[in-house]
Amino acid sequence: MILAIDVGNISTTVALFSEDGTLSFQSALNTDPKMTDDRCAIDLLGVFSLYGAELSAVTGSILSSVVPPITRTYVRTLIRLTGKAPLTVGAGLKTGLNIRADTHTQLGGDIVASAVAAVRLYPGPAIVINCRTAVTFSYLRERSLEGCSIMPGAEIALEALSRNGAQLPQVAIGHVDTPLGRNTEDAMRAGVLYGYSGAFDRIIGEMERAAGAPAVAVVATGTDMPELYRLCRREITYDHDLPVKGLFFLYKKNTDRSRKPD
Repeated sequence: MILAIDVGNISTTVALFSEDGTLSFQSALNTDPKMTDDRCAIDLLGVFSLYGAELSAVTGSILSSVVPPITRTYVRTLIRLTGKAPLTVGAGLKTGLNIRADTHTQLGGDIVASAVAAVRLYPGPAIVINCRTAVTFSYLRERSLEGCSIMPGAEIALEALSRNGAQLPQVAIGHVDTPLGRNTEDAMRAGVLYGYSGAFDRIIGEMERAAGAPAVAVVATGTDMPELYRLCRREITYDHDLPVKGLFFLYKKNTDRSRKPD
């Protein structure tokens, strides 16, 4: 069994795959940069117990993290629990991608993993949208990651409105049928949803123009925001498991000696 862990700023995804790529379980934990090694071990043991899985069955693991203080905690804990150091997404890991970036280490592991999975699972050219604390757009063509755009997440925008507007309430993203809000809550939701859906369409279109080719597939992952996607004029496919699928593919690529080089 292969254990894949994706550490984000807010949540950490723990996924267990069989050797053939079948997903056994996927679980989400809160990300705590101050988490101790013992707390990390207890959380992982609890997830395995919850899903009736055995840590002793784990033959290897891979870790992606955008929170450096917790990366070392997970590395130490995985060595402690499995007896082996995990592969980590970063410098030295073979991805099979031509990453056209000035500094490769600035590219988040979740972006790399999602791109690897999208190249494998979807027709290209493709645009991958990672919706987390930030929203990243990546343009992929023939195993080449051509570049990215980054914007604040929609939930962050709503939080900022509430925090900085003395008379604006705390509001969660929800359904709206019109940009003509009749109350403060609906007006805030409408502004964010219609504004972000328009921004998504614009960024997708501008990426296609800059790259010189339309995207065959536009795939979103991370936070599921169906209320936003339905307002986009472009068709967007949501794939919740894209980052951990990419981690599994990266693990196999870097450990399977029988594979022919790409």
